[in-house]
This record gives sequence, structure tokens and C-alpha cells, in this order.
Amino acid sequence: MRRDSLFYQLFAQLPQTFFDLLGVESAEGYRFDSIELKETTFRIDGVFVPPDPAGVVYFCEVQFQRD
Repeated sequence: MRRDSLFYQLFAQLPQTFFDLLGVESAEGYRFDSIELKETTFRIDGVFVPPDPAGVVYFCEVQFQRD
């Protein structure tokens, strides 16, 4: 499965956009990345990683393309 480059670029450059959609105000310091887990290959399309390891991790998948 391909990730949607439009949303990937948007969230990577402006991670606050995701938190604005959720109505969450404390999103400072988060970075957005696509993370691949070692198995046969399992990739999570998007992960908002908190600046503090004890913070909340948000998983995100956006479908915005014709199948």
C-alpha cells in the first residue's frame, strides 16, 4: 500500500494540523514520520511521536486516493 504523499508532506511539515483536527492544543514538539516494523514488512503510515518519551503517541492513516 502506498502512503498518500499529500497528507504525509502536510503532516510532516505542519504536524499541528493533525492536532487542530483533533481539537488537541498541546502538540508542541511532535514530529510526524512513517515507521516500518520489522516482520515480513508492516508499515504504519503515520505516527506523531511526542518530544517526551512518556507522552502520548498518535497513529494516523489517511486514505485520499482512488483504489
